[in-house]
Amino acid sequence: MNKKILIADHLHPIFKEEAEKMGFECHDNALISREECLATIHEYDIIAIRTKFQIDAELIDAGKKLKIIARAGAGMDNVDEEYAHSKGIKCINAPEGNRDAVAEHVIGMLLSLLNNLRTADLEVRQGIWDREGNRGWELKGKTLAIIGYGNNGMMLARKLSGFELKIIAYDKYKTGFSDAFAQEVSMEQVVKEADILSFHIPLSRETRQLFNDEYLFHFKKPIVLLNASRGEIVNTKTVLKGLESGKIAAAGLDVLEVEKFPALAEQEWFKELAESKKVLLSPHIAGWTHESYRKISEVLAQKLQVLLSEF
Repeated sequence: MNKKILIADHLHPIFKEEAEKMGFECHDNALISREECLATIHEYDIIAIRTKFQIDAELIDAGKKLKIIARAGAGMDNVDEEYAHSKGIKCINAPEGNRDAVAEHVIGMLLSLLNNLRTADLEVRQGIWDREGNRGWELKGKTLAIIGYGNNGMMLARKLSGFELKIIAYDKYKTGFSDAFAQEVSMEQVVKEADILSFHIPLSRETRQLFNDEYLFHFKKPIVLLNASRGEIVNTKTVLKGLESGKIAAAGLDVLEVEKFPALAEQEWFKELAESKKVLLSPHIAGWTHESYRKISEVLAQKLQVLLSEF
């Protein structure tokens, strides 16, 4: 075949193994820089990447032979899909590979917040035995609203189904998706009924800063906010104001508007966010388990197999 794949990020070895079985010549260069990639991408038919750098118009134009951009993950916000498609390049990703991981992480955050587990643990370690102050809330009877009913939203609903809560879902781009685990509703019903709000949507021009002051204003009850999609979807200052006013009872944030240090520590809102006992934070790891690392690459290889006729 003599068709080449540049693996430009840390992918599980199973992707390379499966691609080589299909006849591809794989160059595994997880440490390649963007500059090095720009200089060599013209040699490759496929580039496989996670989050290392943007696959933008400049890089796509340099990839004269590119036929496929393979993103080892769920979101495609670091790939200019529109421009790639205009050049006849197919884009594939693997949201099926980490949907279990994301759903379980979100549930873990939710249960921890409702039962004050972080605060209770710290207090006991410090010699404080406060049963009343750490009294929790049960999920049973609550209404959880999922925004975005794709792979991750659907899996969250499925895994939560045994907790005897009401699960509703809103998706601007889908209709008729009610199933055994979630009921399709309007946004008007979401803001009226939700006790818990969980985001599972991609980052786009339309969704950036979607959760802002105006968005929060319409909710009729205090909500527990969960975000394991993309940090830029949620305005952090709105979260802090909501926590102060009581409109937000608690927040579990796996993703933030600005990620990684030292940049995160330099944000004017970070100190207040980090000091809040009502907030649970994690470093963008909801979809990143030992199992999903392999599953993502397996899914990507399977999708590449489907496109094999292109070569």
